[in-house]
Amino acid sequence: MLERITKRELIDLFIAWLGITIAFTLIRFPLTFIGKVDPSYFLYIFVLSCLTVGIGFIFHEMAHKFTAIKYGYEAEFKKDNVMILMALVLAALVQVVFAAPGATVIRGGRMSEEQEGKISAAGPFVNLILCIPFGIMILIPFFVTGYSKTILEIGVMGLQINAMIAAFNLLPISILDGKKVLRWSPAIFIVMIAISFAILFVSLTMVPSYISSIF
Repeated sequence: MLERITKRELIDLFIAWLGITIAFTLIRFPLTFIGKVDPSYFLYIFVLSCLTVGIGFIFHEMAHKFTAIKYGYEAEFKKDNVMILMALVLAALVQVVFAAPGATVIRGGRMSEEQEGKISAAGPFVNLILCIPFGIMILIPFFVTGYSKTILEIGVMGLQINAMIAAFNLLPISILDGKKVLRWSPAIFIVMIAISFAILFVSLTMVPSYISSIF
């Protein structure tokens, strides 16, 4: 299946990945503090964002692509330069990430509501699955002493970012995945968006307190 990823698509994926990685890095550093931040720490957060955003973003888009291919359609990710720039500006100015640096374009004829719904649900579903290993990385210190703080931070960022990507894309508005999933199956939509926001809430509120109790 990997041979179905074109050279142009790889370039678009890389640029989009780099763009949202920088955006997720910038939300940790308001502009007023940029000059005061240790460059090595900035690079450290950038690398962590690269790993966590990269996995979440690429797996999300490839889930759309390969599910569409499974149904006999052609699918290719295409970056959106305007949306990448918007993500960078919003992250730098207001510490908010609008994570829509592009989309998987599907061609090959009209699809049924079920096919469209399943293709759309595939992306957020993969992000929810990815929350499991990242969540385990967070829980391990509860049972193991001497655990690497870096691995723990990867777990926290991975959990937050994948929950954020899933929750954002499941919003039933505009061209986002949620609108198509809702049209196909309201029950599946409700379950997926509820789980996404529940994980996001826990990762942003309870997890920081848990981390503080460990270190």
